[in-house]
Amino acid sequence: MSDPNPDADGDPSVFARVVAPFVDRSVAERLVISVAAIFLSILVGFALVLVSGRIAECSTAAWTMPITGLGFCYNPFEVYVVLFNGALGYPFAVGDPGLFNPGWTPFNLSFGLTLSETTLLIFTGLSVAVAFRAGLFNIGTQGQLVVGALATALTVLALAPLLPAGPVAGLVLIVVGTAAGAVGGGLWGAIPGALKAYADANEVITTIMLNFVAANVAYVLVLEVFRAEGSSVVATRYVPEYAQFPSVLFPASTDFALIALLVGVAFIGALYYFVEHTSLGYDLRTSGVQAAAAEYGGVNAKLTTVRAMTLSGALGGIGGSVWVLMSEGRWMASIPDLGFDGITVSILAGNNPIGVLPAAFLFGILKGGALEIGFRTDVPTELVAVLRGLIILFVAMPEFFRMIGRYAGVGGAGGAGSTKPDESAGGDGGEADA
Repeated sequence: MSDPNPDADGDPSVFARVVAPFVDRSVAERLVISVAAIFLSILVGFALVLVSGRIAECSTAAWTMPITGLGFCYNPFEVYVVLFNGALGYPFAVGDPGLFNPGWTPFNLSFGLTLSETTLLIFTGLSVAVAFRAGLFNIGTQGQLVVGALATALTVLALAPLLPAGPVAGLVLIVVGTAAGAVGGGLWGAIPGALKAYADANEVITTIMLNFVAANVAYVLVLEVFRAEGSSVVATRYVPEYAQFPSVLFPASTDFALIALLVGVAFIGALYYFVEHTSLGYDLRTSGVQAAAAEYGGVNAKLTTVRAMTLSGALGGIGGSVWVLMSEGRWMASIPDLGFDGITVSILAGNNPIGVLPAAFLFGILKGGALEIGFRTDVPTELVAVLRGLIILFVAMPEFFRMIGRYAGVGGAGGAGSTKPDESAGGDGGEADA
């Protein structure tokens, strides 16, 4: 393919020569780049821990550098061991004979917390990925999650007295509550979709603003109408225990339900099939590549925009449902930033539904390991957040170069004017034409 940015003598520009190798990569090559990026981020983080440990004051050095004899307050080896090994519940026996910990079981508290975070991020990551595949930047998954969570809590609390307590009623309440969360989040996502399609409103701005609207409207509703009697925080009553996802195999304190994770994996498979193997998914992908060309081919780009944002919002709302029915047991004002974390998960996954699972698991390990570092080391939590951000930044860099290449028209990924649906942003990972 000819380079659209040649120098005056007709040779490819310096920019094109730098970006092109990152754009024209096969699936295996991109995987190698991502793995290399993880190791590079670990090396940079290693240096940051050393520098921070040199500046900090401590009575005894946690680690002494060989040869130089310099002492450091923080041990970078310990930090990374606790970060990754601790998030899994210490399956590796560090400092003991043998590689594996013979007493380790996967059904431990630390690993359960990691999987709980992973489960929630699957839904928010899918929410963002759907919108991105349609060429839309949904920054409003957090608001859609808040609305979906509130709709779930209120629906379950309203229906619970009408049904006899028991496993059958619990199953009905979980299904109906999750459906209510999907409807609430979907309707909230449809608003910026309609504004984008029919008023040409920038979806980045509208979705960001609707995050604040959702959070504050939900806060006032619970504060003034649905607040639990005697509660010291702004929160609804707890939904019945039988109407929550049961903790099977894992300790109840992990706030993790294996069935919820399996539901998330099922959603990954269903969404991948929808995007890649259905006519509506084809419309969504082609609209994401080039809306004008899609309309010329018979696709209703405006309706597709609304559908994509509605589906994206519904997935975010389901994430809110799972948060209520698995983790918290009620709606409360201090909802974690799962929607914003979903943006990171989607980027790490290349906006591919299949990639959301490992991306969510990686992010779950980073967050779960950060808790372990806070418990077991003297490293400040702020430094742990920096390490997590470094890993995410370096892993996301290959996709960043691909994005630049697409818009610059460099390499096989195609430029902004490309109309090939399988070369859309965050495509299915097929090989680009050299």
